[in-house]
Amino acid sequence: MPECIFCRIVRGTQASTKIFEDDNMIAFLDFKPITKGHILIIPKKHTELLTELEDNLAGGMIVLAKKIGKALRKSKLNCHAVNYIMSDGAEAGQRIFHVHMHVIPRYRGDGFGLRMPERDEDEEDEKKLERTAAKIRKVFER
Repeated sequence: MPECIFCRIVRGTQASTKIFEDDNMIAFLDFKPITKGHILIIPKKHTELLTELEDNLAGGMIVLAKKIGKALRKSKLNCHAVNYIMSDGAEAGQRIFHVHMHVIPRYRGDGFGLRMPERDEDEEDEKKLERTAAKIRKVFER
């Protein structure tokens, strides 16, 4: 299986416009940005899913995302808000199977948005919610 594009960026064999790099993470501009300043954060260690990523690296991604969001808001890009998006698995929309977070600056009228499917007006009853919660709690790891 060929090396993923993010691993090539880590190794320096694929060009990228880096915003930040340390021993564990790289943040770089997306070459197909949703909005101007769209940044991707990746761990240098190849891991396909967030659920498989070591806790310290997952936490490091969040801290870095926070710092990048702050920088975007202070920059001269006139960013008004930020979306932080991760997809964990194919059904969630993940296309590159190397953990990554999108940090997407938002601008008034930029045309980007997350759409929720139509849902019933009725709330789930407490018994159904409890059965769902029990299934999750049964396998929850601390």
